[in-house]
Amino acid sequence: MFRPAPIPLPTEAATSALAARLAPRLGGGDCLLLEGPIGAGKTFFARALIRARLGDPLAEVPSPTFTLVQVYETPDLELWHADLYRLSDPSELDELGLVEAMDAALSLVEWPQKLGALLPETALTLSLHPSPEAGTGADAPRMLQISGADSWRARLEPILD
Repeated sequence: MFRPAPIPLPTEAATSALAARLAPRLGGGDCLLLEGPIGAGKTFFARALIRARLGDPLAEVPSPTFTLVQVYETPDLELWHADLYRLSDPSELDELGLVEAMDAALSLVEWPQKLGALLPETALTLSLHPSPEAGTGADAPRMLQISGADSWRARLEPILD
């Protein structure tokens, strides 16, 4: 299992920079599971990664909180951003098409525990949490813990040094 040391993200700019370094290392069929409490920065991280992947730092990237899924076309793949917070039962996933999309698309999933038994074994988990000394607010410091299968090690270690 790949589990590097927790990464401090002292500002939104640091969070965006990490997302931008990660974006080109992801491909079709990759799934990122974004965990953390409400307000931890999951959507902010996803938005920064999507903008980096689109090559447009000003791209309109709405939160999928109410739509559940937003789909983006990048030059080389389809990117799905799902927020499953409002999902009441994993059977509702059939209507979204998310599970099928995970085979070929790059998928970012907030509140992944709602996937239940459908959690992809090869997914990379990004757990965001306020730093212990943090206050509240959008630019409060955060900590990121990454974990996933050993197959992620070669792709991620160069950007984590």
